[in-house]
Amino acid sequence: MAQAVEDWYKQMPIITRSYVTAAVVTTIGCSLDIISPSKLYLNPKLVMTNYEFWRLVTNFLYFRKMDLDFMFHMFFLARYCKLLEENSFRGRTADFFYMLLFGASVLTSIVIIGGNIPYLSESFSKIIFLSNSLTFMMVYVWSKQNPFIHMSFLGLFTFTAAYLPWVLLGFSVLVGASAWVDLLLRQDMLLYYKLSHLPVFDVLLDVGMIAGHAYYFLEDVYPRMTGRRPLRTPGFIKSLFADDAVVVARPANVRFAPPAEELHQGR
Repeated sequence: MAQAVEDWYKQMPIITRSYVTAAVVTTIGCSLDIISPSKLYLNPKLVMTNYEFWRLVTNFLYFRKMDLDFMFHMFFLARYCKLLEENSFRGRTADFFYMLLFGASVLTSIVIIGGNIPYLSESFSKIIFLSNSLTFMMVYVWSKQNPFIHMSFLGLFTFTAAYLPWVLLGFSVLVGASAWVDLLLRQDMLLYYKLSHLPVFDVLLDVGMIAGHAYYFLEDVYPRMTGRRPLRTPGFIKSLFADDAVVVARPANVRFAPPAEELHQGR
């Protein structure tokens, strides 16, 4: 069992492994009272007045106390983070890191702005950790990039991955405000995923979907419409990662037609 977990951990790509490790270390530190969650949560006032800039990062690392629920949160995070990094962003580690940086920036901005809007400030003031929102952003992006994968919800009905974020959001609203929800989430079956205090969870899903859709639109939709790519990864971020080129092997014994200009020159 220990060897299987070790192999699973070692097989994670660098960004996924780093994020999961940071989350586990942070949670263990809080559970052992080495770190206090009060030093980690997002507090714009303390960031601006006391220059506690680390809160802009640490609020994405804490997933509540160390228990069985936390283990499923980690599985949930590791699964979709790994799926994106190994498939959609294969050979583009810098681009994947930039996606997370963009998402974290959008989520933080939404919470800060929402906290200053009348009638919305009360809901947004309850969001002091954005770890679940960033995870849900990754789920949203993955669902947009893999829209035709078939999934099952509680064995009751099947749907394609394109509708996954809406299924989660709809179910969280359907079950009511104070229920404990057991959500399944996997490619063709559900795994246990417990959520509590659904009014806050609804907001977390909402902001996660907003951040995910903002990235999807600017990275996939807008470039196809205009030919311009506004989310081009900065050079200094690319310099941090030595991405290997993805080589697509040409099948053996397969003949390819020469380009049209070569045919024209041969006449």
